[in-house]
Amino acid sequence: MVPVVALVGRPNVGKSTLFNRLTRTRDALVADFPGLTRDRKYGRAEIEGREFICIDTGGIDGTEDGVETRMAEQSLLAIEEADVVLFMVDARAGLMPADEAIAKHLRSREKPTFLVANKTDGLDPDQAVVDFYSLGLGEIYPIAASHGRGVLSLLEHVLLPWMEDLAPQEEVDEDAEYWAQFEAEENGEEEEEDDFDPQSLPIKLAIVGRPNVGKSTLTNRILGEERVVVYDMPGTTRDSIYIPMERDGREYVLIDTAGVRKRGKITDAVEKFSVIKTLQAIEDANVVMLVIDAREGISDQDLSLLGFILNSGRSLVIVVNKWDGLSQEVKEQVKETLDFRLGFIDFARVHFISALHGSGVGNLFESVREAYDSSTRRVGPLC
Repeated sequence: MVPVVALVGRPNVGKSTLFNRLTRTRDALVADFPGLTRDRKYGRAEIEGREFICIDTGGIDGTEDGVETRMAEQSLLAIEEADVVLFMVDARAGLMPADEAIAKHLRSREKPTFLVANKTDGLDPDQAVVDFYSLGLGEIYPIAASHGRGVLSLLEHVLLPWMEDLAPQEEVDEDAEYWAQFEAEENGEEEEEDDFDPQSLPIKLAIVGRPNVGKSTLTNRILGEERVVVYDMPGTTRDSIYIPMERDGREYVLIDTAGVRKRGKITDAVEKFSVIKTLQAIEDANVVMLVIDAREGISDQDLSLLGFILNSGRSLVIVVNKWDGLSQEVKEQVKETLDFRLGFIDFARVHFISALHGSGVGNLFESVREAYDSSTRRVGPLC
């Protein structure tokens, strides 16, 4: 799974500047969910071919006393979601009580944390960071994010070695053990690399969308129709569930991000939305179903998720749910809005369904297969 890096620190220490440097854009906004993740931005970054998700948190402004009550809730959640934390401090402002409070909290979490001193341009690096050693977080990495100085060194000497150490553990999860086991069971022997056929592997399918658009209802409808679910395999540390299933002789693995472990017990009422879980599912999938609420139309959150899917290079099927009960006039209005806002995505099929009543659900898998086959089809040599 793609690792997650959180940028944490007081306001105005340069977190957003470093975020934009790492994601290589000016705004780098991939997913900003009002109300749910108001203080966080999510972006994709890469170092020497290794991808990671970067979280820009809102500033944590507190004092040494009662920092846990003063920390922004979403910043705390970002720390919990992350695999590693880059704790940023302002070298020009010097050590502040809030820095000490944040460091105390991070030490209590026992999560890999690297201390980054920003705004060191024009300063003696050794003198600028000396006070921060009292935070007890080990080595300090000086940078000037606004000019890019020290950022490459931070990537090469901090994040890259950390990701290389993480790789062996990641390589033995479901994406290695399960697929190797699956192929061995199906074929009785290992296939030669030259004979590898992606069409013979299960299609990993992620169903994503905003809260309450009907993802869980659709998941439940699909599993209820199939009745051939073998078992639930625990997925990532963020509790996505990998559910092998079969339809029309084709193997699938449904990536369920709802965090529900019992089949048939998925309800929208108890659905909890995890941004990281969703982004990780997109990264791990072959095909992504983006579920949109027909009655609410296309929202900025939908477009944010869509942008992440496209940037990830995943095959896409768009599902407009809650189509039942709408008048013909409203349906025409919804279609016009879709054409206007999603007209640039002419390669993705759009389905209008009712997950609750099952109408249109049976046609989804034809589009899923077509999307997967198109993305994995080998192109012969040019004549």
